[in-house]
Amino acid sequence: MSLTDRQLLSGNSAIALAALHGGVALGTGYPGTPSTEILEYFSKIGGNGQWSPNEKVALEVGIGVAYAGARSLVTMKHVGLNVAADPFFSVAHTGVVGALVIVSADDPGMASSQNEQDNRRYAVAAAVPMLEPADSQEAYDFTLAAIEISERWKIPVLLRVTTRICHTQAPVQPRAAVPPPKPHFEHDLRGRNLIPSNARPAHRRLRQKLSEMTDWSETTPLNQIIPGDKNLGIITSSVCFMHAREAAPDASVLKLGFTHPLPLKKIAEFVRSVERCVVIEENDPYLADASRAAGLIVESKPEMFRFGELNVDRVRRILAHDTSLEPVRPPGKPPELCDGCSHHVVFQALRNLDCIVAGDIGCYALGVLPPYSAMDCCVCMGSSIGIGLGLRHVLPEAEAKRVVSVIGDSTFVHSGMTGLAEMIYNPPPTGHVVLILDNSTTAMTGHQEHPGTGRTLDHAATGKVIYEDLGKALGIEDVRVFPLGKDCAEFQQMLKDALASEKLVLIVARRPCVLAAKNIREYEKCALAQEVLAK
Repeated sequence: MSLTDRQLLSGNSAIALAALHGGVALGTGYPGTPSTEILEYFSKIGGNGQWSPNEKVALEVGIGVAYAGARSLVTMKHVGLNVAADPFFSVAHTGVVGALVIVSADDPGMASSQNEQDNRRYAVAAAVPMLEPADSQEAYDFTLAAIEISERWKIPVLLRVTTRICHTQAPVQPRAAVPPPKPHFEHDLRGRNLIPSNARPAHRRLRQKLSEMTDWSETTPLNQIIPGDKNLGIITSSVCFMHAREAAPDASVLKLGFTHPLPLKKIAEFVRSVERCVVIEENDPYLADASRAAGLIVESKPEMFRFGELNVDRVRRILAHDTSLEPVRPPGKPPELCDGCSHHVVFQALRNLDCIVAGDIGCYALGVLPPYSAMDCCVCMGSSIGIGLGLRHVLPEAEAKRVVSVIGDSTFVHSGMTGLAEMIYNPPPTGHVVLILDNSTTAMTGHQEHPGTGRTLDHAATGKVIYEDLGKALGIEDVRVFPLGKDCAEFQQMLKDALASEKLVLIVARRPCVLAAKNIREYEKCALAQEVLAK
């Protein structure tokens, strides 16, 4: 089947296909549900995709591509944009030459996230245009539109999708591929060096672009009115459009696809054209707040519907002013560590030694659940080392000596290395113990590669970060490598000795993920064969 034939695609795959057809020269990102599959599919169908150590680096690489006049796609889940926020805000001021499309995959209901922040607010704060597709076809079309908008106004574009868009499949009719621009670098010292004397006029240029895009938003077909009953009007965007159409098929609907800057004149005309106007949106009342700030009389959802995903039934309840208690969902099977996971040994030892555990994001976060209940906090990527150090600095000595920071291999590369630098620079009086659980993959999001595996996105051999060598190079004198097995006693004794030493100790506990081990052996076998052929 040709890549231009009609296909059944998830939103993630549709974005990837559009990136390929839109001439994206490089796709970068960090794996995070629900965005992970975009770059994986992009690479599978012939695109140039790569995993970066974290979202900030991914965006910076994407910025470099766009400065060179080529087109770039940068993907991440919603909390990843927190990590990438610094360059995100700044590149809005410098502008770009080639297209720079940034995918933020939000997670209403926190299916696999630590919060359900609404990244539509980021578009406003950073002053960048934003698109929100409602299905897979629009995920494809809006990705191409984002490329066009980015190059027209020389500005990054935020493509905001949600879990339901990312993972739901729908028919997609692709277009013919377009030839990509030829990369070429031109000097722009004033435009791209954000010292204050350059940043002030850059801010004015940015606001002028937004003013032009605001006028454009009033007429673009990305925002459309679907005529219907004038007794009820619905303003909506993203997947909520689908829910609203099913819940109230006869209503008039203003479907917003270009959601920043908003077409406030169009919104005002729509509100005046109906007797009752309700805003249907997930998470924050972003559209409702903007409409009310413009002096428009619209209804927003009750606070109880701010949490979790919307669906047809919940939209019907919003329209009916039904704020009665919602049915309690039956409890599902709680997640747990795999039967053969090497982390069992680690958390058994941590529990037996009554450690105070600063944990991190990853499958090992399941150590917080029974039967171990052996993780005391899990805040954000890479936070375990800094939080552990903070605990060490202030707790009474007896408690401080029990503090351990636990972090996974991919998470350590993502944002844990600066924690080691902090440990060397500001060592607590009782020392500290950092435990890197190295399972040779990014397990939680589906076994993606990272700089510590020595393999690229498509599993080809590349350079590899060696954690124990890095720890020694930073100045940690006591660095230990422990090959995890099924016996807890030996590991527990080593951890006990490390805690009693009152030194700075880095322990790399190593064993490949049981679900990825077979594939890892195949990748290593292929790499070895290629080395032999090369000689």
